[in-house]
Amino acid sequence: MSLQSTDQIADLITRIRNAILVGKTEIRVPTSKLKVAVAEGLKKGGYIEDVEVEDAKPRGILHIVINKVGEIAKINEISKVSKPGRRVYAAADEIPKVKSGRGIVLVSTSKGIMSGEEARKNRLGGEILVKVY
Repeated sequence: MSLQSTDQIADLITRIRNAILVGKTEIRVPTSKLKVAVAEGLKKGGYIEDVEVEDAKPRGILHIVINKVGEIAKINEISKVSKPGRRVYAAADEIPKVKSGRGIVLVSTSKGIMSGEEARKNRLGGEILVKVY
């Protein structure tokens, strides 16, 4: 079995969604720079508790703590917007708001992955990656 997924972000999001549905508080996935950036964006938005990168062979492991034991997960819904078959791009003033501002979108800009709000403030457009609330 290969460690490489076709769509890294979709794999990460699916693992997070499945872990929440079965009541797990943390997950471990093979790491990549893109996965770390998305996880850090979710942590910055307050949707996950902690993100750590552990060294391992042949590839590092990304350890994500979704919520503390005994608490409810803060993520109600998480989905991938831009897919390999249909990329979704938006200019800075066209970045969508999720649930009237209660959720966030993660945008891949020329300055890295950031939330939609940060991208609007910096007047940067880009590819809409993830929608979460």
